[in-house]
Amino acid sequence: MSEALTKETFINKVFDYENNKDWKFSGELPAVVDFWAPWCGPCKMVGPIIEELSEEMKGQVNFYKVNTDVEQELASVFGIRSIPSLLFIPKEGKPIMAAGALPKTELKKVINENLLNKKIITLS
Repeated sequence: MSEALTKETFINKVFDYENNKDWKFSGELPAVVDFWAPWCGPCKMVGPIIEELSEEMKGQVNFYKVNTDVEQELASVFGIRSIPSLLFIPKEGKPIMAAGALPKTELKKVINENLLNKKIITLS
């Protein structure tokens, strides 16, 4: 299951943006943060996919959700202008932001290649 984050839990589990200018990930596992809102149609499509992936990748990747209606400061800090927006956070290195509703296969590919360093081979 994904975990809903507030500003406080985001600061503790992901990144303390109040005390650090440079990115420093606080998590133990790579993470995906879904910036969403309850009124957003594409968010409603991505939400169940995030839940499926959180079960499939349990112990490998943490999945978080940030309701941009409630956590407007977090949305502002990350420059969220459209939702859903997904923040992919590797254990080491800079995070990657993707805007828009990605299908499950594409989400899985981004996670495997950028967070778990697994190359996906497709046979044609």
